Amino acid sequence: MAELVQYYGTGRRKRAIARVYLRPGSGDFKVNGRAFEEYFVTPAQRSSAKAPLASTDSAASFNVVATVLGGGVRGQADAVKLGIARALMQFNVELRGKLKSEGFVSRDPRGKERKKYGQKGARKRFQFSKR
Repeated sequence: MAELVQYYGTGRRKRAIARVYLRPGSGDFKVNGRAFEEYFVTPAQRSSAKAPLASTDSAASFNVVATVLGGGVRGQADAVKLGIARALMQFNVELRGKLKSEGFVSRDPRGKERKKYGQKGARKRFQFSKR
């Protein structure tokens, strides 16, 4: 049996985690077993997730299979973006410079701010009454 050729990358953003597999193919894109356009509904999410493939002109040469869990859909799209970038670097190390200059290599460290005591949320205060 032939060895399955695939490149793996893990992407994270906020609470979302994406496991991305790049396989040589015709450009098919599946997320959690569903079609790419069905899973990522807005154009911003779609362009964000496919950005590393578009910048390296390799969208038509790989089939992408992504498994995503946690977080919201926007965070999941950004997690897929980082996963694709890492998988592309595993495929070809020379792509790192291009991906790094576009900002796809670094993980976005921003997360949810914790709720503080004596307040309703992270920043929102309880309602103030003068009288």
